Amino acid sequence: MAPRVSPTEAIRAQINDLFAGDGDLMGTIEEVARLSVRLTFQSVIEEIVLQELGRKRYERRGADSPAGYRNGFQPPRTLKTTLGPVDLRRPKFRHAHSALCDQLFGTGVSRTNALETLVISAWVRGLSDRDVEAMLEEVFGHEAKISRSSASRICQRLRAEFDTWKRKDLSGSRIDYLYLDGSFFKMHPKAKAEPVLVAWGIDTDNKPVLLGLAPGATESADAWIAFLTDLTERGMSAPLLVISDGGKGLCTAIERCFANSVHQRCTIHVCRNVLAKVPKHAQSDMKGDYWAIFDKIEGSGDKALAEGRRRARRFIAKWKPLYPSAVACVEDNLEALLAYLAFPAEHHKRIRHSNLIERTFGEPGGARR
Repeated sequence: MAPRVSPTEAIRAQINDLFAGDGDLMGTIEEVARLSVRLTFQSVIEEIVLQELGRKRYERRGADSPAGYRNGFQPPRTLKTTLGPVDLRRPKFRHAHSALCDQLFGTGVSRTNALETLVISAWVRGLSDRDVEAMLEEVFGHEAKISRSSASRICQRLRAEFDTWKRKDLSGSRIDYLYLDGSFFKMHPKAKAEPVLVAWGIDTDNKPVLLGLAPGATESADAWIAFLTDLTERGMSAPLLVISDGGKGLCTAIERCFANSVHQRCTIHVCRNVLAKVPKHAQSDMKGDYWAIFDKIEGSGDKALAEGRRRARRFIAKWKPLYPSAVACVEDNLEALLAYLAFPAEHHKRIRHSNLIERTFGEPGGARR
């Protein structure tokens, strides 16, 4: 790393490089999520140091400035998160306050549940000084002290970065596949979980693009229409294929906003719905037969669609006499479940479900495929 590049600048460069590269889609998205967590907390560390020393990196000490100098970095400290381990760089000092290094991490702190909540809250709800103070106490220990002015600067910086991102012109992004889902988060420790509306895309260069995040009081049609309208007003053209679950509000919004796009029902969500309607002793067999409808269909287009319909008829004939309400989940949505087969075969496993979003923001167990 170049000597004058701060850890936060280095993390931003890593995020940009990931999106510009040709790596595995899911690996790219998950690594960006981890880097976003690192970026948030590394920003806090640098703000604490700025407050203690009274000057930025490579800025000369004034006559009235506190004593002490930055002197490189200690070995990284690792915190465990649901996104995997996150390494934070700890600064070294000369002639600085002796307790400053200890202040940056509480004794024995190795795991935090505030990381993901803080980042999501910063993106969709904005941060308050109280959020930052609570996060510091959990992650950096009870000894962590930061002034209200410093907390405000952190909040302002994060808000400014998100505001710039959420107004980004999307006219340069040509999206082939659009993934839509609502993920629920507790924005504060004792708060009720709230939906966050999420849009990911895969562009014509086969690269992932995080297009939008927005709070939604509910996953209603009005909330989704407003969210999708914002994307189109920022220049996003209609995608070839939209992948989502079967929420009524979301489906209504997709029909309204992207009437000419093909709509793919998430095969994983439907599998969960099917299994929820059968007794446990039958779930394993039915799950195997369900995925046999979709797995290893060769080619694409009319021939592949015909094969998918043939397999579905076999599934329906076997299971409908026993569990008609479960089979109706497949029968009533069959064409939407098979829509992906009209697209290139090498994309099939990626575009037949919205797991792209769920694996990024936290996935419930059950029917993962």
